[in-house]
Amino acid sequence: MIEVLAKLGRGPVFLAGEVLECVITFTNPLSALSTSASSEMLAWASAQIHCQFHASENRVALPPSDGSKHDVQAENETVFVPNRGERGQCILSTPPKILFCDLRLDPGESKSYSYCETLPVDGPPSFRGQSVKYVYKLTIGCQRVNSPIKLLRVPFRVLVLHGLKDYQFPQDEAVAPSNPFLEEEEGLKKDSRLADLATELLMVATSRRSLHLYNISNTRGKVGTFCIFKTVYKIGEDVIGTFNFSEGDIPCLQFSVSLQTEESIQEEFQRRRGQPVSFTVHARHQESCLHTAQSSFSLPIPLSSTPGFTTNIVSLKWRLHFEFVTSGESAGTCLVRGSQSEAVTWTGVEQMEVDTFSWDLPIKVLPTNPILASYVSQFSSTNSITI
Repeated sequence: MIEVLAKLGRGPVFLAGEVLECVITFTNPLSALSTSASSEMLAWASAQIHCQFHASENRVALPPSDGSKHDVQAENETVFVPNRGERGQCILSTPPKILFCDLRLDPGESKSYSYCETLPVDGPPSFRGQSVKYVYKLTIGCQRVNSPIKLLRVPFRVLVLHGLKDYQFPQDEAVAPSNPFLEEEEGLKKDSRLADLATELLMVATSRRSLHLYNISNTRGKVGTFCIFKTVYKIGEDVIGTFNFSEGDIPCLQFSVSLQTEESIQEEFQRRRGQPVSFTVHARHQESCLHTAQSSFSLPIPLSSTPGFTTNIVSLKWRLHFEFVTSGESAGTCLVRGSQSEAVTWTGVEQMEVDTFSWDLPIKVLPTNPILASYVSQFSSTNSITI
């Protein structure tokens, strides 16, 4: 028996273009006091990253897959196929890397191997929607002699930030001051610079503030104004907005604001022509506001949500969805006198004519620092199997 342990040192969330590093440890768990006859042998081990795509048959019409060769190979249990037994199509994969050949482990002995691979910058982000899914996994395959291959899958999350792909690092950066006492591989240096660049680009894009004022009105007149200071956010931030109903001609009885994503399939892949898009609500604020001059809301963008993106099959966009309930009468008729005595009590009317209308405000949601997103990831940094 051999225990295989895979650990992602920095966490299970990465930016496309970063280097994924995983330490894979093979251990013979028997006591060191056991005889040498208890040694274990592995013929080889290999690792590969792939992205698995799955689409809902009721909503997406995909062309026939050209992966028939992979299906034939998958029937052979002695061939390393990372996505064997999984649903959907493998739309992206890195070249497989051999970790070792002919490994012998004595009782109590362990050996570790480091796997490093740059995540493709042209792949889609990790996404689990109502119509499609993009799932990334690192698969480690191990085989004993004359035995089927055992697979250890390490799921992780990929965020995509547009603009990193076209960035060129300065050629003279090699002459920049460095610490001569630290040995650092060139690939890790570039990976660190890439993460720093992404943080800088995100900060610049989301820190710009300018006042955006919108008049809220229906066919009967003005209800109020809405104010928001920016429309570009990172996941993990709060969307904050304020209302001013004091200058409105029509009294607003209630409003609600929903933070939503809009998942739409590209026209050529739609199962039915003109099929509706799918909406997902991530946060919602509702408030009764009769005789309220000003109000506000704060909606958090979950760190676990997917920033907006577009592929050849699906598009994901973010928006604020507003719903307003207004009175069909003037504000003075919303209350009635409940008593003719000296102490006058005002109560709400039992029935009231109301109007409802909605409004959508598009916003842009970008990724965040992958280390921050790792804290709330559903994936574990450590995975293991026993073979």
